[in-house]
Amino acid sequence: MKQIVKDYIYLLTGSVFVASAFSLFLLPNNLASGGVSGISIITYELFNISPGAFQLVSNVLLLLVGWMILGLGFGVKSLVGSIFLPGVILFYEAIDAGAAVNDTLLAAIFGGAGVGIGLGLIFRGRASTGGMDLLAQILHKFTHIPLYLCIAILDGAVVLVAAVTFSFTTGLYALIALFITIKMIDFVQLGFTQDKMAYVISEKRDVITRAVFDELDRGATEIQAIGAYSRIERPMLLVVVRQNEVSRLKEIIRRIDPDAFLIFSEAHEVMGQGFTSDKRYINVP
Repeated sequence: MKQIVKDYIYLLTGSVFVASAFSLFLLPNNLASGGVSGISIITYELFNISPGAFQLVSNVLLLLVGWMILGLGFGVKSLVGSIFLPGVILFYEAIDAGAAVNDTLLAAIFGGAGVGIGLGLIFRGRASTGGMDLLAQILHKFTHIPLYLCIAILDGAVVLVAAVTFSFTTGLYALIALFITIKMIDFVQLGFTQDKMAYVISEKRDVITRAVFDELDRGATEIQAIGAYSRIERPMLLVVVRQNEVSRLKEIIRRIDPDAFLIFSEAHEVMGQGFTSDKRYINVP
């Protein structure tokens, strides 16, 4: 029950973010950055159709079509999202909210970020709002084009039509908004933490492991690896540290084995003992 409530909080909060970014930044500046929302901006310009009403009808119809063609079990949350998000947009239309900014670049940046944050929250709530994702899945089913490419084709088509409808420059700003949206979804989904993963290959791994335990109070995991050229089996250490511990880890490894092979990479949303839960200490040999 607790998880269900949490999912709906994510869904409703994310929908408010998306609707607000759309109504206050994208729509007033004609930034049709893909999706059903982008089409609604174009139809509003060409036929004066309410964007909120267009999205409401489109989302519900796409859910029904998706159920009939794809046989997907969307569940109640997706239906709620498909209705609630356009409902918030209709509310902004009713109060005639207007534009938050009149600078197109700022609108693209903050509008794209707001939509990305909102969609990231919706996805974290294990829900969706239907829309172009369903069209992409239908296109994928009948053409066998990779799904990610189907999404890119559909969003690209919307941006292209927007460029023709409004202006080439506006289309480019819409691409900026779309790019920022994608990046913000990743941030919300994967977390804002800047933890690091370190891969260490060294003949002195036992000494390094002990130093990591004693000096950094971090754990380490041995991964069996084989040199592609030498065919020699040599365990590799995996160590996850906070960003402010990277320099200390480098110093430890350089001090113990200057010839050690060391690779750092990003680690998003690290969970478990020592990061999102308290450390539990046990005796180690």
